[in-house]
Amino acid sequence: MRAASSRAARLAASALVTALAFTSVSGNAHDAAAAPTAQTPLTVTAKRQSWFFRDGDGREVTLRGFNVSGSTKLYENSLLPFRSIADAARSAQAMRDLTGANVIRFLISWEGVQPSPSTIDYAYLDQAVQQIRAFTSRGIRVLVDYHQDLYSSYLFNQGSWYTGDGAPEWVIKAGNYPQESCGICFLWGQNMQTNEAVRRAAYDFWRDRRISTAAGEVGVQEAFLQQATATMRHIKQRLSNEEFASIIGFDPFNEPFDGGLSGQSGLEWEKTYLMPFYQRFRAAMDAAGWASKPAFVEPLVFWNTGFFEEGGLATVGALGTRYVFNSHFYDGARMTVDPSPASDGVYDAAMNEIRDRARAVATAPFVSEFGHKLSGNGSDRTPWMVRAMYQAMDSGVPGKNWWQDAAAGGDVLSSTQWHWDIYSGRHHELMNRNPAKVQTAGDAWNDEDFSVVAADASGVLRTRLDQAVLDRLYPTAVAGDLLAFAYEDLARSGYGGAGQQQAWLTVPSSMPNIASLVKDRRFGVVVWREPATAPTAPTELHLPASFTAATTVVVGDVATRVGLPASGPAAIATETGSPTARRMLLTPSGAAPGTVHASLVVSAATGPAVTPAQLAAAATELAAWKSARFPT
Repeated sequence: MRAASSRAARLAASALVTALAFTSVSGNAHDAAAAPTAQTPLTVTAKRQSWFFRDGDGREVTLRGFNVSGSTKLYENSLLPFRSIADAARSAQAMRDLTGANVIRFLISWEGVQPSPSTIDYAYLDQAVQQIRAFTSRGIRVLVDYHQDLYSSYLFNQGSWYTGDGAPEWVIKAGNYPQESCGICFLWGQNMQTNEAVRRAAYDFWRDRRISTAAGEVGVQEAFLQQATATMRHIKQRLSNEEFASIIGFDPFNEPFDGGLSGQSGLEWEKTYLMPFYQRFRAAMDAAGWASKPAFVEPLVFWNTGFFEEGGLATVGALGTRYVFNSHFYDGARMTVDPSPASDGVYDAAMNEIRDRARAVATAPFVSEFGHKLSGNGSDRTPWMVRAMYQAMDSGVPGKNWWQDAAAGGDVLSSTQWHWDIYSGRHHELMNRNPAKVQTAGDAWNDEDFSVVAADASGVLRTRLDQAVLDRLYPTAVAGDLLAFAYEDLARSGYGGAGQQQAWLTVPSSMPNIASLVKDRRFGVVVWREPATAPTAPTELHLPASFTAATTVVVGDVATRVGLPASGPAAIATETGSPTARRMLLTPSGAAPGTVHASLVVSAATGPAVTPAQLAAAATELAAWKSARFPT
């Protein structure tokens, strides 16, 4: 979560170092786990002027899910997302059932992996693998993330207002950094700009400073890459081929910050220091058996904050399909000085900037963090802020204009929201190892409270935001090229069913029958083009819980009907790994390559009964709209 070298030959060689170069804390055997449902690997693929994820069946895939989790920053959790395999399983099941999520960003810690310069903690990695399995066995894909914030907790003293996570104690001790102080800081992220200890440590990492350790002299970045190689090799060895297929890639470094630009611009710094690090990490992935997985690389953390923006990987050249442009988005203005609420289309420009930058570097975009606080000053605006973020990831044009400009909406963005913490509000973390500063509230980390779930007194997980915001209709896999998508969630502006309810995806008066059909109802529209070769699997959309088999309406050229049967051109099925979550399957019959399809999907559990005449009239309007906006 955000507020926010010269030894290439040596590092290339170190990428080949195996786990045998380290002393293992534990040599546990491969543990048994329930066999996951087989998934095909994802690849980054070109589509016209953009790039996206495609599965083994040739379908365009949208990934939606959550970060798991900020608890990795906490010592009470042994620097892992969960305290037990049972907790991981309980969390994975709830996530699948309550939201239909199909991806997580799974956080691990350098400190957890390498507690001493000569030790890789394989017991830690084995626990991480078992927790990952709890998700892959339920059809959820995994992005592994090396997480850091403010570089390391060991830069902070026991009485500090703030803390960090990431680098191990032995790295900080060898650096001999000054006493830390943020000065007058209102947000913890300001430490990246004003805390000299934090800045010097980051500066040393990017320049691969040589440090003396109990295991001898080593470059600090070199040490990181050595343990990362061992980590990736071990994870791959512990996972079956089917499980490894569910791993979509690796995020090498969360929210990189410079520590000092040395007179350069942020763009120059990225080209000089950040991109060479990513290339070395890419080599480490290849050496560890991850050659088929992309590196999810982040730009300089300040690139799209709204304040003092620097970077964005605009000068590094084409990344290509072995990388993914991996961005975060937080509304820095509304976190600080802007008191206004979110509204229809308010985040289109921000999400379109991510789309545009990914196109410029010739790879797929991914939004691995976004969200807003769920308590404290300004949290009353959170439900619609998160709603607006999802809306802008679905389409880059406002809902009021979508029917006229759907083709200009851009690709649907894959993402993981920050975050999903089953221990929210029930922590017991000694801040900076200080028994006099026990953190229990919220995320138990720098006064944040972002988790969208919490456990009740009986241990049952419940969402803290309106279910309509989190459990969304979205196109999980499209058999062909996705051309446009939009969803009206009718989420309320408050918590617990309170607040205003307002439709943002408004149907123009020129389509009165569709407008009547969707009035006061949740609905979505998906438009796609048939591929050159006949698809081997159907188009799939996740159906929110309010879209039941009996009351879901589909209108379009694939099928027009009320109610979804278990088979046919428009059918319903359960999501993999869930007894309750559902998906919709759309299977056109005999469509020629290049044929454009459009389907309107409506939850008609409320309102007047839908008549055959109303369906037919809506289908006629949708067909005319499709022909006008998406000519074959």
